[in-house]
Amino acid sequence: MIPANKNIKIIFKYVIAPLLGGWLFYSLYQQIKAQPDLTQSIDLIKDAPFGRQAWEFWLVIILVFINWGLEAKKWKLLVKPIQKISFFTAYKSVLSGLTLSLNMPNRIGEYGGRILYIKDGSRIKAISLSIAGSISQLIITLLMGCGGLMYLLVSRNKHSDPVMGLSIFWIQVLLFISALVTAILILFFFRLSWLIRIIEKIPAAGKFVQYINVLEEFNLKLLLRLLSLSFFRYLVFVIQYVLLLQVLHVEILWIDAFWIITILFLVLAIVPSFAIADLGIRGKFSTELLSVYSANTVGIIGTTFGIWFVNLFIPALLGSILIMSIKFFKDK
Repeated sequence: MIPANKNIKIIFKYVIAPLLGGWLFYSLYQQIKAQPDLTQSIDLIKDAPFGRQAWEFWLVIILVFINWGLEAKKWKLLVKPIQKISFFTAYKSVLSGLTLSLNMPNRIGEYGGRILYIKDGSRIKAISLSIAGSISQLIITLLMGCGGLMYLLVSRNKHSDPVMGLSIFWIQVLLFISALVTAILILFFFRLSWLIRIIEKIPAAGKFVQYINVLEEFNLKLLLRLLSLSFFRYLVFVIQYVLLLQVLHVEILWIDAFWIITILFLVLAIVPSFAIADLGIRGKFSTELLSVYSANTVGIIGTTFGIWFVNLFIPALLGSILIMSIKFFKDK
């Protein structure tokens, strides 16, 4: 008789993992099919690696590895208190998390994917560490987004057309709310021990303290390192976007593009979405924002698709292959 754990391993490796890969392809097909001006966008992307600005396209590709390398470095730093892992293992962990998060609400699948490389007794603790890392990235996203909103308010007069359907007043309201949430998050991030104290006082939740008390080991130096890694990773994201806009002939000043993209990332961070990489949502907001500066809608859509494809879908596909190779059960 085949042991139960062997059966589970076989089912996961040869049924669930292939279905996950198939779902990724189906999801991609459905989202691409719904895009307007699809043929023209694809033609622009096809020419991107070989045209005059091909070097910018290939730089975008190189930055993909740097992007997830920075996230792997951050994850390696996060789990150090509970388990020392190599950079390569951290990289695989991050890609596996991306795979499971691609079609789950608010990236919750990311935590499940990352802890696959953590030993059994520390996996719940690793989830709390992963959440701390997500908070650091969210702080940078909101902070830069606030800067983008201020740039938008300063660079456009009060008689300008609405942006994303919002008047100047509502943009100011969005800025105020974003700044307030950012301030609260920063305070919370640098006082993670407060969370432990609060949970300790809740009778029903006291048993969870043992899983989050690892956060008390986060000193100021470590928290600042997490924020710095998050900031550099954020810059890589924005630079990729700006470069691909130029490759696809979206005529916009780099300074305008930079700050408008920070607003795009802010909106994507606060708008609930079942699929974090939903092309429909990304395409809608990117065209709403960037069309204020450029009429090249096809180039904007092509850029949105290109960034999504090289930054999220391809790494997630690689992550699904890595998940298939994970050995969950050690031979006795």
